[in-house]
Amino acid sequence: MSKAHRGAGLRSQTSSGRGVCPLCKRSGIKVVHEVASGDKKLMLCKQCKAAVASGKKQLEAAV
Repeated sequence: MSKAHRGAGLRSQTSSGRGVCPLCKRSGIKVVHEVASGDKKLMLCKQCKAAVASGKKQLEAAV
């Protein structure tokens, strides 16, 4: 199987999808998971998305 198109969606985003996660404040991490917080939509890293889904972290800390 060819691997030429892996990550093509990330390459088209600004900074290849990397930035600062508003919840854990890590920099240079992929922030591509969109989570709704009230009327706002936040872009979170993979680890914070899983923590919010399981209830270990609250989104109010980021807002």
